[in-house]
Amino acid sequence: MFMLTVTCEVRPTEDKDKVIKAVTNLFNLDKIEIVEDYPYNRLVGESSRVESLIKLHRILRQERILDTFRSVLLSNKVGNMTEFKLNKQGAYVGRATLVTLDSESPLGPIVVRIVSDKIDEIIDWLAPKTVRGHPTQEKSVPRV
Repeated sequence: MFMLTVTCEVRPTEDKDKVIKAVTNLFNLDKIEIVEDYPYNRLVGESSRVESLIKLHRILRQERILDTFRSVLLSNKVGNMTEFKLNKQGAYVGRATLVTLDSESPLGPIVVRIVSDKIDEIIDWLAPKTVRGHPTQEKSVPRV
C-alpha cells in the first residue's frame, strides 16, 4: 500500500497554473484538483504509485541534500506515515527546498505526506544513508 498526498494553498494573488507547475516539477501525480476552501483555495494532489516520487528522488541527488532530507523524513515519521514541507517558490524552479516553519514560505508551503506499509523502504530509497554526501547504497524503487 502506498499513498502520496500533496497539498498547498492557492492564494488569490497566485496563478493556479503556476502552483500546479510548482507541484508537478517535483511529483508525478495521478490526480490534481483545486478545492475551494476558506480562507484560500487548496491544491490537492494524490498518487498511489511510488514512482510518483522519481522526480524528487533525482532532485535530491542533484542538490546534494540527501542527509538533510533523510533526517526530516525520519524525524517526522509516525507509524507508517511521514510528512515534510517544501517551499512553493523553490518548487516552481525545480528545487526541493525544505521548510521548517510555514513562515519560511511566504505563499504557504507545499505539504507532502507519504503513507505506506513499507515506509522505511521508501525512505531508504528516496534518501539513503550517505558517506561524505554520497549514498552508501542505491536501492531500486520499492515494490509496494
